[in-house]
Amino acid sequence: MEFRKISLDSREEIQHLTLRSEKRNCDFSFANLCSWSFLYQTEFAICKNSLILRFYLNGKPAYMVLLEEGDIASVIQMMYEDACQKGEELRILGVSLRMKNELETYFPGCFTFKNDRDYADYIYLREELATLKGKKFQPKRNHLNRFCKSYPQYEYKDLTEDLIPECLRLEEKWCRSNGCAEEAALRFERQSMHYALNHLKELEIKGGVLLVDGQIVAFTYGAAINYDTWDVCVEKADTEVEGSYAMINYEYVNHLPETYVYINREEDLGIDGLRKAKLSYQPHFLLEKYMAIWI
Repeated sequence: MEFRKISLDSREEIQHLTLRSEKRNCDFSFANLCSWSFLYQTEFAICKNSLILRFYLNGKPAYMVLLEEGDIASVIQMMYEDACQKGEELRILGVSLRMKNELETYFPGCFTFKNDRDYADYIYLREELATLKGKKFQPKRNHLNRFCKSYPQYEYKDLTEDLIPECLRLEEKWCRSNGCAEEAALRFERQSMHYALNHLKELEIKGGVLLVDGQIVAFTYGAAINYDTWDVCVEKADTEVEGSYAMINYEYVNHLPETYVYINREEDLGIDGLRKAKLSYQPHFLLEKYMAIWI
C-alpha cells in the first residue's frame, strides 16, 4: 500500500469514497481528517476501492478503514503486513459492530476487541433537532423561549470569512474561561479549529453565528460525513448569554439541507458535563466504535 499525507488536495479522492459510504463515524469527515492531521500525522491509501487511514498515537501506528464489501480479507491482510513492517501490532480504530462481526468471521480468534463508551458518537435525527417536538424536548423549548424573550432582536447568519475574526475573539474568551492553556486536549482542539476556519471553502465547511446586539455570542460549523449524515465539528457560545448554546444548535440545524437525515454531534470524551448535554438532546442512537487488536 502506498500511503500519502492527507492535505487539502486529497479531498476529492477521499470523499469519492466517504460521501457514498454508509459510515456515519465522525472520523471519516474530511474536514476532521484534514484539520486534525497536524496531531496524528494522518496518511491515507486507496486499495481495492477501499480507504485505509494510518495515523500515529504516542508514536505507534493505528489504522482506520472504510471497506468495500467483499474486500475485507485482503485489505486487512495488507494492513497487518504494513504494521508488521513497522514492528508494531495491528490496531484498527473506529470499528463498527458490523465490521467487528465481519472480522470475527474472516479472522476467527485473531482479534481482541475493546469498546470505550467515551468515544461513542452521538447520532440524532435532524428533524427532531430542527422541530424539538414532543414532551421529551419541552426543556429545550423552554430554553429557546427564554432566549427569545430576553433577546428578541437576535440574528442568525451563515458563517462567512469576514465573521471569522469575531468568532476567534469569542473563542479566546471561551478559552480563558475553560482553561485551554492548561488542557492539552483543548489546545489541540483550538489548533484544529483555527485551521478549519481558515479553510472554510477548501474543506466544504458550513457554519453559522448567533448575534445579540450586533455581537457574536455563539458560532458553530460542520461538514458532511456521507450523503445523509452531517457532522457538527465545533460549537462555542458565551455562557453569560443564557440559552445561546440551545439557540445556535436549533438555528444551525434548521439551516442545513433536509437531505441530511442524521446529525452526528461526536463524542463526549467521558466529560460529565458534555455527556449530560449530549444526552439531553435525546440521541437517536450511540454509534459504538471498537478498537480491534491483532493478537
